[in-house]
Amino acid sequence: MSKQTLFWVVGSFVGGILIAAILAEAAFRYIGTAADRGPQRIELIIPAGTSDRVARGEALPGLPDPMVFVVGDTLVVKNQDSTAHQLGPLWVPAGSSASLSFDQAQNFAFACSFIPGNYLGLDVKEPLTLSTRIVGILSAGIPLGMLLSLYIVFAVLPARKAKPA
Repeated sequence: MSKQTLFWVVGSFVGGILIAAILAEAAFRYIGTAADRGPQRIELIIPAGTSDRVARGEALPGLPDPMVFVVGDTLVVKNQDSTAHQLGPLWVPAGSSASLSFDQAQNFAFACSFIPGNYLGLDVKEPLTLSTRIVGILSAGIPLGMLLSLYIVFAVLPARKAKPA
């Protein structure tokens, strides 16, 4: 194999990885995700009058369903209502708070007394780290680089040699 052929093969392989990296980063920045942060302490406040709102079938304003967390997050539920409320394993008496730590990725369907449907979905995801992103880039980049290298070896270089100088 000549130096020029080796240059084209290695260059196309590296080019495939770079193309995958650019596309993966562009998609990551465009789409974004709730899992692209470190663990946090998240407060959920049950405002006064919530039990009356739930009895009328009104939803708690600003409460997403499902709520998305990352492993290591701690959910602190503060009950400012005059009635005790439940969220899954948490029983939160009026005027108090309780917390729930998430130590593994999992989807939860919790009984919840402070929303009309009495159900709240919680998604706990692994945090998106630099190593996770690199694995994703390489998972796409290596096959793309190999395909580009094969294309160079079997299509481009033979066509260049066939052309009269």
